[in-house]
Amino acid sequence: MRILFTKLLHIGDNLLLTPTLVATKEKFPQAEIWVAVRRGTEGILAGCPEIDRLVTTARPEEGRRTWGDFRADLATLALIASTRFDYAFELGDNNRGRILTAASRAKIRCTNSYERPEGIPLSGSWKKRFNRLVTTGHGPVHQVLRDYNAVRDTLTMPEDPPPMRFVRKAMRPSPITGALRGPYAVVHAATRWASKSWPLDRWKQVVADLLTRFPQVVISCGPNQREIAEAAQLCEGFQGNVLSTEGKLSWAELASVLGSASLFVGVDTAAMHLAAAVQCPSVILFGHPPAYQFRPWKCPHRIVRSKDSMVETDRYQLPGEQLMQEISLSMVTEAMESMLAKQA
Repeated sequence: MRILFTKLLHIGDNLLLTPTLVATKEKFPQAEIWVAVRRGTEGILAGCPEIDRLVTTARPEEGRRTWGDFRADLATLALIASTRFDYAFELGDNNRGRILTAASRAKIRCTNSYERPEGIPLSGSWKKRFNRLVTTGHGPVHQVLRDYNAVRDTLTMPEDPPPMRFVRKAMRPSPITGALRGPYAVVHAATRWASKSWPLDRWKQVVADLLTRFPQVVISCGPNQREIAEAAQLCEGFQGNVLSTEGKLSWAELASVLGSASLFVGVDTAAMHLAAAVQCPSVILFGHPPAYQFRPWKCPHRIVRSKDSMVETDRYQLPGEQLMQEISLSMVTEAMESMLAKQA
């Protein structure tokens, strides 16, 4: 049996797919599992040994695609079209993934079909290219469940999906490993989304508070120059007890750092999902999108949100920037205390 999953979205979305991949392999241990993702996002799947073949397509942004990307995408399309699949599942809800899934000519070709207001309805032309449409199991649920529900009925899998996957044997020592001594916490304040951003001066106070609890703090960030500069600012004034990853770590290296950390404090990013995948206790600040959809999956955690008592549909109408600004320092420190007390 050969099964194709397509999910051409962001890095963290790939990791959210791993519970479905693990459950599929458990149900069909002899199955050959293929996964198609955006090029440049595949590294975070290095810790999921259930994947037998990983293929990639170019990023969709205008101005970033090259003729080399176009040729590589045609090669990926030709490879999928020339390979015999029994099942193909499109889980990214986009036309690029639907093209790959339809090209697979799998016996069972499955995609989500939404009705408003849950999502954009699938056009009639796309419906003709699939012989299994998922119309239930969406709603206000975690994204892991959205992926899993799209596959569960077709493959007759258990109701509850497992945790996310990044196995320890796939982790790699990082350049900062030798400088870490004793317990430490990891802070990931960096984000390219204003709706997820929290003031840097408050993050600095969080770092200071963590240093009263741990000998060291690691500041995680991506390779973006602004993120690297902000991480450097968070390290200043702490006599070398705060270390930055400087945006240099691979996902396998960051998984190793997170796998040995006592606490992760950050925002909704791929790093947050990686912390959950290695079962690092977490405190997460949420503005937008909804926490119910993207909170850490099956990992000890605390969510910090402003206006948490509001009906979610009303809360979502407020600017994410406002919601993040209204998160106070005391709300975050109380969540850290609660999370650490639970571990004691």
